[in-house]
Amino acid sequence: MKKIKVAINGYGVIGKRVADAVSLQDDMELIGVCDVVTDWRIKMAVSKSYLVYGFDQAVSNQMKEVGFPVVGSLDDMLQAADIVIDCTPKKIASQNLPKYRLMGIKFIVHGGEKHETTGHSFSAENNYETAIGRESTRVVSCNTTSIVRTLTALKNAGLLKKARGTLLRRATDPWESHLNGIMNTLVPEKDIPSHQGPDAQTIDPSLDVITTAIKVPQTLSHLHYWNVQLSRQAAKDEVLQAFANSTRIAMINYNDGLPANNTVKELMLEMGRPYGDMYEVAVWKDMLKVQGDELFYAYIVDNQAIVIPETIDAIRALTGIEPNAEKSIIKTNASLGIKQSFY
Repeated sequence: MKKIKVAINGYGVIGKRVADAVSLQDDMELIGVCDVVTDWRIKMAVSKSYLVYGFDQAVSNQMKEVGFPVVGSLDDMLQAADIVIDCTPKKIASQNLPKYRLMGIKFIVHGGEKHETTGHSFSAENNYETAIGRESTRVVSCNTTSIVRTLTALKNAGLLKKARGTLLRRATDPWESHLNGIMNTLVPEKDIPSHQGPDAQTIDPSLDVITTAIKVPQTLSHLHYWNVQLSRQAAKDEVLQAFANSTRIAMINYNDGLPANNTVKELMLEMGRPYGDMYEVAVWKDMLKVQGDELFYAYIVDNQAIVIPETIDAIRALTGIEPNAEKSIIKTNASLGIKQSFY
């Protein structure tokens, strides 16, 4: 089997997770990671035997000065790759696109970039086929990924009419909370709808979805509350079956000692998940309620992990190594241990 040669540009919160996930795939080969820093993050990449590249010659020289076995520059890495996953910080990736296009390499960006950077936004269970063979795509943000997953499940079951959601957003990534966190306050996003609703519509324009968002002083994960008008009156079991048709939605129970984000994080650590990551959307089954044609539910989104399986599937779609969405999803789920029930 010919393996797709994958390069990672940006070895931070998302980049290191994508690198680890790529390394688990039997149809992909991680050919290297590239960054601009020379701190502990690159030391960890070296300890995992990942080939390390500096962004340019100056960065490569700095890495060599501190003893890293640098292979070359970003250009060198791209020349050896079939596809590059840009995991650089928000708005940086768009500056790298001219280079990728000039070199004729396929590329994936993430939700920090605008839809227009690629003209295509990706969610595996929704629009995998439309990405096959494309030059590029954008894996949407963690919150948008969760929105599309859950609403697509309801839509595919013929239950969705319109959806209104409130997002309680973590303030920053945990490892940066000493720099960018907020304390003793809540910060509502000024615009209604918040950007996640329109972002979900870049994947499926037919979704009637409006979101509002509030930044809260914690860093573990996001929490969503949703009020959905169903297309007809339905029973709770019908809704649960609709969610069960998505392999990346997992049910949890408040009464199982999982009433909050931190308890679910502890569960992931107990399960031995790398970094305590949760790739699934965790929906509270015993909180979910249906009244006539109205559905109320809440769930948790792991902002650092949920886009990782989507990125793996996007690699297969862009390169065409797997034209069937279901087969790619099954392969990715198995490699990452994604499940619909945690215990």
